[in-house]
Amino acid sequence: MAIDLLVVLIYAAAMLVLGYYGMRKAKTHEDYLVAGRNLGPTLYMGTMAATVLGGASTVGTVRLGYVHGISGFWLCAALGCGIIALNLFLAKPLLKLKVFTVTQVLEKRYNPMARQASAVIMLAYALMIGVTSILAIGTVLEVLFGLPFWVSILIGGGVVVVYSTIGGMWSLTLTDIVQFVIKTVGLMFVLLPICLYRVGGWDELVSKLPASNFNFTSIGWDTIVTYFMIYFFGILIGQDIWQRVFTAKTPKVAKYAGTFAGFYCILYGLTCALIGMAAHVLIPDLDNVNNAFAAIVKVSLPDGIRGLVIAAALAAMMSTASAGLLAASTVLTEDLLPKLRGGKQSSLSINRLFTLLTGMAVLAIALVVNDVISALTLAYNLLVGGMLVPLIGAIYWKRATTAGAICSMSLGFITALVFMFKDGLDANTPIYYSLGVALISFIVVSLMARRPATVVSAV
Repeated sequence: MAIDLLVVLIYAAAMLVLGYYGMRKAKTHEDYLVAGRNLGPTLYMGTMAATVLGGASTVGTVRLGYVHGISGFWLCAALGCGIIALNLFLAKPLLKLKVFTVTQVLEKRYNPMARQASAVIMLAYALMIGVTSILAIGTVLEVLFGLPFWVSILIGGGVVVVYSTIGGMWSLTLTDIVQFVIKTVGLMFVLLPICLYRVGGWDELVSKLPASNFNFTSIGWDTIVTYFMIYFFGILIGQDIWQRVFTAKTPKVAKYAGTFAGFYCILYGLTCALIGMAAHVLIPDLDNVNNAFAAIVKVSLPDGIRGLVIAAALAAMMSTASAGLLAASTVLTEDLLPKLRGGKQSSLSINRLFTLLTGMAVLAIALVVNDVISALTLAYNLLVGGMLVPLIGAIYWKRATTAGAICSMSLGFITALVFMFKDGLDANTPIYYSLGVALISFIVVSLMARRPATVVSAV
């Protein structure tokens, strides 16, 4: 285990070094937030895939594979399909806008009030995205190294906060591409083959698991549809993802490299689900299924190799944690802070300060939340329930009004919260009821309100 710890420490040090190098490249406000809008295909593909595939996609999908079999891959499949749709159909018009946040698009279509209201929802979403992956980091370090959970959170999350704060998007991009390579090698080419070998090969895996574990729909059609409602549409409107789109050098880079990243996400989901299935065979009586990933790594891999795979898992988690962190601080500095400062725009130093403060808030929240998929579901329920309808309406419905948008955001957000509290985070009702309420209120209030004299297309 000492060798494993050394490998992980080397990895963490490398992330900090890359963060420092990113700080040297981040010379302007635009460099810090969107890497100067200058990423080519390789960097763009790596950072896009790394952003999506974090703690919930890794630890969560292994857990789903442990419980449901191969159909656990649908969570990553929904994310991957969202990435493909975003880069094929929305990236080109979005890049023309030269903005920094999703909410700035709403301001172009409605007015500044809509931007402020949507910024609150986007901030809550981005914070929870960061929390989700910090939680996963804490879980892995706790199980594998026997550290107290709070210590694991502060150490693993602290590394993310430091490199994100000093270099912004350039640090995230450089660390993401390394993390992309590490998790590809560690999970697809090391952990999965070794797990299958430990089980006795594919035929043994098939013989030792129920046939339902190899049914792609055994998780249930209602769950599959809900995953697409939450994660597919969430990808289309999430600040952490749009901020990556804004880094592309050209629309062509976004279209092709982004589509490749989406297919990679689907393959990654299949890999993690299979790892979870092997874990079910090797550790059939696991007390806490949330620890399936850490447990299978602990029992199936030798020293040294185990450290590589732990680093691969941490790579996946850190990339998403840093994306959520920078997205939250960007919403604060670009959408909310200027209102308090009389319209004065943020500077590079202000960006760094608020990234640090946001990171501290994320660490604090992670210390009191304990389920990675529930945290991810909370984030996407709030985002999709509150933002999807008015944002789609901004693009496609000329009759939409600011009053309708704000009413839709508020009621959709509140409805999602109410049903998550009433029925639980794993229920399907929050997303369906919040979207229904958001859509009805958006249409009714827009039709009742005075039609705007001019309509500015968002994209």
